[in-house]
Amino acid sequence: MTHSHQASMVADVEKELRYISGIIKQKGREILDNYPITAPQFVALQWLVDKGDLTIGELSNHIHLACSTTTDLVDRMEKNVLVERVRDPKDRRVVRIHVQEKGKNIIQEVIEKRQEYLKNVLTEFSENEVETLNKLLALLHQEMLDR
Repeated sequence: MTHSHQASMVADVEKELRYISGIIKQKGREILDNYPITAPQFVALQWLVDKGDLTIGELSNHIHLACSTTTDLVDRMEKNVLVERVRDPKDRRVVRIHVQEKGKNIIQEVIEKRQEYLKNVLTEFSENEVETLNKLLALLHQEMLDR
């Protein structure tokens, strides 16, 4: 494969991933319109559900926001009973953000709706194509994590 052909293929892959990401984001926002949370709150809740209780600093690193911005985000989520601040039993100086039942339920419902959307999109794909797509995306994800 020539260098220019490879560069062209990489450009095509990047473009398709960018477009797919944009569509998923847009569909996600449409789904979130039916819930009392913002897109940044959804991202924060997802990290907390996936990783467990995190400090403001840890959560800030995951969602790529300043600690002060993350603190404001958590304040609003706490007012809406989506999360609560809890002291770490091993070190009382450490405060962790814990997802409440309402927050967990919203994340679960929204993810189920996103998966339903994707299921509908994939109805024209064979089982083998979906399996191959999943394997290739997992491989790409792992390569990105390793770099």
